[in-house]
Amino acid sequence: MKKSKFTEGQIIKALKENEEGRKVGDISCEMGIDTSTFYYWRKKYGGAWRLPT
Repeated sequence: MKKSKFTEGQIIKALKENEEGRKVGDISCEMGIDTSTFYYWRKKYGGAWRLPT
């Protein structure tokens, strides 16, 4: 399996930025990924950074 060039920390940071209101297209362009990759990350890591209250 191919190793990702992004760490989990980078992925989670991008997901947080999107949750705070930044557009998926802007984040994807900056990271050099396709928008479908971003949505895959959101599906895979969604909620991983949220702490229970």
